[in-house]
Amino acid sequence: MSARIIDGAALSKAILEELRTEVAEMKQRSGKVPGLVTILVGENPASVSYVARKVRTASSLGFHEVQDSRGADITEEELLALIRAYNADPEIHGILVQLPLPRHIDEHRVLLAIDPDKDVDGFHPVNLGRLLIGGEAVTFLPCTPAGIQELLVRSGVELNGAEVVVVGRSNIVGKPLAVMLGQKGAGANATVTLTHTGTKDLAAHCRRADVLIAAAGVPGLIRPDWIKPGAAVIDVGVNRVGFNEKTGRAILAGDVDFAEACKVAGLITPVPGGVGPMTIAMLMKNTVRSAWKHLRGI
Repeated sequence: MSARIIDGAALSKAILEELRTEVAEMKQRSGKVPGLVTILVGENPASVSYVARKVRTASSLGFHEVQDSRGADITEEELLALIRAYNADPEIHGILVQLPLPRHIDEHRVLLAIDPDKDVDGFHPVNLGRLLIGGEAVTFLPCTPAGIQELLVRSGVELNGAEVVVVGRSNIVGKPLAVMLGQKGAGANATVTLTHTGTKDLAAHCRRADVLIAAAGVPGLIRPDWIKPGAAVIDVGVNRVGFNEKTGRAILAGDVDFAEACKVAGLITPVPGGVGPMTIAMLMKNTVRSAWKHLRGI
């Protein structure tokens, strides 16, 4: 068996094209476009690069995009005041504060300061509570879990009644994804087991999964003999395992032994090029959703 590769880059491109059309329609109907502010504190190289990708993507879709870069010496109160200003700005529909923040700033307090109706990352406790309720209560889905769900649905993976095993219990991926795939409705209705590196006989849980999602942050954790033949394998891990002197880039590896897993799985995502591009696409989708909601006064 040779697994079909799920091309996250191609799927995200298709989603962005759909959003570009939607933004054009919004502008034609209302004269408005989605507004997204990305707040970057300091000059962490990885954060600078990631924010630049978000800014380029938003601008390419026709958003009103604001990159607000601040020095690492900004005080917590100054940052909170900045967020309050954007909360009150009717031209801004999404607020994203790039993490990590300098040590003197309480990240939890900063995230709580964002208006839940502009929290396009989907991390605010109010939005996580709405997610747990499900259905029409949901405002924004966390971006990486939403991207994973889209990958599965658009790749034709049947989730209704499927055995799904999620390895990793982070608040950003594992926990919300387990809730999303277990909800009643299209693209979900699965039987979900949430596991982690401390799970007793983790391999046995993985072997019964129709859909195996690895999000533990441990390179090569999922071995090929842990995979059910024909299963869909989603590798969320982005682990730096070395540095390429010629290209000047980090060498990345997922949580799955990709080369060997391809011989067993039915479908699989690569690292990079799988889940990563979908995360930014879902951020853009949340921002468009927020803009429509604000325009309709919801």
